Amino acid sequence: MERQQQIQTWLAALFPGRDFSLAPASADASFRRYFRVTFADGATRVVMDAPPASEDCRPWLHVQELFQAAGAHVPQVIAQDLERGFLLLSDLGDATYLQALDADNAVPLYADAIATLVAIQQASRPGVLPEYDRVLLRRELDLFPQWYLDKHLGFTLGDTELSALEEAFERILATNLAEPKVFVHRDYHSRNLMRIASEGGRNPGVIDFQDAVYGPISYDMVSLLKDAYIEWDEDLALDWLVRYWEQARKAGLPIAADFGVFFRDYEWMGVQRHLKVLGIFARLWHRDGKDGYLKDMPLVARYLRKACERYSELSPLRKILDKVEDKVTVLGYTMDAGSLGMRSE
Repeated sequence: MERQQQIQTWLAALFPGRDFSLAPASADASFRRYFRVTFADGATRVVMDAPPASEDCRPWLHVQELFQAAGAHVPQVIAQDLERGFLLLSDLGDATYLQALDADNAVPLYADAIATLVAIQQASRPGVLPEYDRVLLRRELDLFPQWYLDKHLGFTLGDTELSALEEAFERILATNLAEPKVFVHRDYHSRNLMRIASEGGRNPGVIDFQDAVYGPISYDMVSLLKDAYIEWDEDLALDWLVRYWEQARKAGLPIAADFGVFFRDYEWMGVQRHLKVLGIFARLWHRDGKDGYLKDMPLVARYLRKACERYSELSPLRKILDKVEDKVTVLGYTMDAGSLGMRSE
């Protein structure tokens, strides 16, 4: 409540004499919170509350400038107080793609998302964003054994399994690092893309981009099409992926000339992301007390298993997943409610 009062005072100073109300808009997996400011005339703005002890607004501001220059529809910065961690932003509405998608609008909305992604990638250049390098990719992979297998499922790897996992990790990293590099949002999915309903608004509104990096070109398409929060028919997802690949080639992006090569890169990038996401979702519960992501683990685990079954080089990882599933069954987990998802107590 103290920070909310500070926001009230800050806004009152920015808009003297204007009445407004402040209400929670959303929160994310970090320490950031968002409030919607509604003025007496009906105009709205959004305040990002990023406590400086936990969050830094500067990366967000840096990426906002880059993505805006690329033509992406990102929130506009109206005012800022970096010392206290407050940003006043234009309001992109409250309808995420996840909330708005249906059978009638999915194709045009995803076409818009792909076009925006290609535009962002066309603006890419090295040395501007942090490198999505081996150290970062490996740190993310390590979340899987630490938080998901050990902490969440109570599954301890033996020496043979540790060796097999290390072998799998090395193969995954080699494939990921061999990809051409572009700007990477890192969470380009249905919860971070906004459907803009206002007249003249451009879909999608793009948010939550502060962790953007310079890395593998397939990464954001994995985020979009192998979304932890919504599952698409594989044929439809493949059609969208082909359309992206065609647009990327026309745009002159450094993408593989052979779609089969790109598809393999995409699949292996997905394995890295899904291992990371399972670890992050487990950590959010066990460390931060946020259980809202537990229900999304089964879908992520299915994506992971399907990819491991397609490629024989990933069989060491698949065998570990087999053993985990065997233990889940023995301990009485229900596969539909939490296939590799929730630990029974």
